[in-house]
Parts: sequence; C-alpha cells; structure tokens
Amino acid sequence: MTAPRPAPLLIADDVSLDFLNTIASPAGAPIEWLASGEDLLAWLTQTGLVPDDVVAAMRRATKPAELDGVAAQARDLREWFRSFVRAHKGAPLTPAALSQLAPLNQLLARDERYDALTPDPAGGGGLALETRRRWREPTALLLPIAHAMAELIATADFTRVKACENPSCTLVFHDKSHRGGRRWCSMAVCGNRAKQAAHRHRVKAAAS
Repeated sequence: MTAPRPAPLLIADDVSLDFLNTIASPAGAPIEWLASGEDLLAWLTQTGLVPDDVVAAMRRATKPAELDGVAAQARDLREWFRSFVRAHKGAPLTPAALSQLAPLNQLLARDERYDALTPDPAGGGGLALETRRRWREPTALLLPIAHAMAELIATADFTRVKACENPSCTLVFHDKSHRGGRRWCSMAVCGNRAKQAAHRHRVKAAAS
C-alpha cells in the first residue's frame, strides 16, 4: 500500500520559494506536489494565494484536463524560476539580472488586477482600498505566483536567499533570522541530521 503523500512544505519564509519547494525529497524519494490541476488548486488554497471562492469556481467551471495543463505550465514556471534563484542566491541582485526576467515580465503583463473601494475590513466604519483580480481563464491561476516571484526579486536581499546546507537537500529559503545565520531548511529535519552526524564524527574521533 502506498504511503500517503505528506503535506506540501511551507518552510521557506517566502511563498515564491515555497513554490520551488513543491518538488523535494524530504524522505529520500522525490515528491511532486503539483502533479495535477487538483494539486495546484490545493497548493494555492493552502498558501492563500488564491481566494477559496475563486478556487471553487475554477474547479466547477474548468475541465480537469485543462487544469492539468495549467499545472504543467506551473511546473515549467517553477523550473525556470529555480534556475534564476540558483544563479543569483547569496549575492545582491543588480540591473543586469533584468535581461533574464523577460518570461516573468511577459506573464505579469497578462495580469488584470484593479483597485476597488470597499468597507473597512477592520470594521471601523470607514472605507478601504482593496486590490482585486479578474479571473477570466484558468491560466490566471499562475498570476499570483508570478507576482510573489516579482515581489521577492524586487524587495528581498538576495544575499539572504539560500539553499539548505545539507548536500542531499534541495530546499531553498529566505533567511529572515536576525543575524542571517540560518543554515538549514528546517532544524527539525536537516539541522538535527547535521547535529547527529557531527556527534557521531566526534565520538568516532575520540575513540580512535
């Protein structure tokens, strides 16, 4: 009997990097969390990138095969962004990087976001300005992911974008620790493994 797939990993401190981590090998064997359109909808719901009512409407109005096609586009987008992050992590971004970002700008140009005045969600009796998006087609599901990527590129200190120091781990994260000393995707996983390995090495060295 196949073991149930674990929940997607949301440990990167940035949703666009969590998107890169939707394929990983936390227990040795690779796990793909975006294998289907339904997987994509579930991940967008879990991360809050797409409102629940929009996900429900997409599920009702779109054929599964069409959603599967959008998931395939999401995987392509993920691997393109992985190449960019791997090339630039750990160093400041410069304007020269813009030449590599044409695919992302092309995707962002398809966005149909607009502002609308709404009642104050805090309940203060006033008004608030809310950004909304028109969801005209299933591929619009890629747009909040693209926006999250652009937000990271435009605002993050890329010297703090890191890969886990465990050589067998593929996970990346945004180091938001005070001193910038985060080394592991998760102390509960790779951090503890590294500590155990170091302890075994010390015991072996002391015994020799």
